[in-house]
Amino acid sequence: MRPHVDQRQAQVLALVRARGSVRVADVARELDVSPVTLRRDIEAMAARGEIQRLHGVISRVEPTGPEGPVPGHAAEPGARGAGGASGPGDGAGLVVGMVVPTTEYYYAEVVRGAREVVEARGARLTVGLTRYLPGEDRTQADRLLSTGADGLLLTPNWDTGSPGPGEGAWTAELPVPTVLVERWAPPGHPAAALDRVVSDHAHGAARAVQHLVELGHRRIALACQETPTSARLRAGYEAAVAALGLEPAPPWPPAGPGTPPVASLSVADRFARTLEYLCEAVAAGGATGGVTAALIHSDTDAIMLIPRLQARGVRVPEDLAVITYDDEVAGLADVPLSAVAPAKREVGARAAELLLDRLSGADETAYGPHGSPRQHLELLPRLTIRS
Repeated sequence: MRPHVDQRQAQVLALVRARGSVRVADVARELDVSPVTLRRDIEAMAARGEIQRLHGVISRVEPTGPEGPVPGHAAEPGARGAGGASGPGDGAGLVVGMVVPTTEYYYAEVVRGAREVVEARGARLTVGLTRYLPGEDRTQADRLLSTGADGLLLTPNWDTGSPGPGEGAWTAELPVPTVLVERWAPPGHPAAALDRVVSDHAHGAARAVQHLVELGHRRIALACQETPTSARLRAGYEAAVAALGLEPAPPWPPAGPGTPPVASLSVADRFARTLEYLCEAVAAGGATGGVTAALIHSDTDAIMLIPRLQARGVRVPEDLAVITYDDEVAGLADVPLSAVAPAKREVGARAAELLLDRLSGADETAYGPHGSPRQHLELLPRLTIRS
């Protein structure tokens, strides 16, 4: 049977007093408790002045002179200096854990932006990868905490970019300051109270539609794979179509009796279906004519689709003007494509700044019910026009 919280904390204190200092991972293993549970104990004990907390290590409080340490005010790494101002170097010694699906493609720039800020302020970034595997986000978060992360930048594996019913509540229970990165939690969800920094993908989609309207297009399609970004893209696209009084394009993905859901198809089948959709949308007749422009997510899909569209007799841009979303490789196409680019690097940088500002306070007065308000930051994507 695992010990009660008081007994467990007494055991932690006994280990620290006996050895002087001990690794958090070793204590968790010896007491047979999870890293997250032990982390809560350590935070409580450090706040009472019973131990000192460093990066992955806890140690006993040593008197430094006749006045010694003040109970309840054990020294913490990265504490603000006199005046409480933050700036370069104020995160010295802190460890920032970052959980992302991958360090390739979209998230390469997000991680880069975070790393630049973390290192500029004297802290260290450690990364955990999930590869979108179910449950791996929590496993990686626990691992980073067990190895001494003082705070987390977290991109959970939420299929639609926000948690479903009963999903993701654990993110609000983490024992360290946590910032969601490129993920949303709806009002009422426990994670909605966390700091977060995201791209406003809905604005990016609407900006693309607006630009195409300025070029004279009145029937514009959206074609995108199902990703954590697609729900926000669809919301922005539909809002812009309604606000600008456009004739709606045929819906994508198509729905109806006997139509299998896109999520159940292979990647190749989804791609073939997108090609058929765009060809049929361009050829559609009626009073308003067919689709003459499209927003396609992502760049790689657009680059692969264009020669296939042209082989089917759909000229780009004469018959179908194309704007892509992401702008990872749009400029490298045979005919460089206009694209909407989320501010990926800035998202990572702002998230790291926000987390380090939280951590530099070092105690509950800087992070908690009496601290500064939590923040939800939305950064607007940029539209890059290429001829």
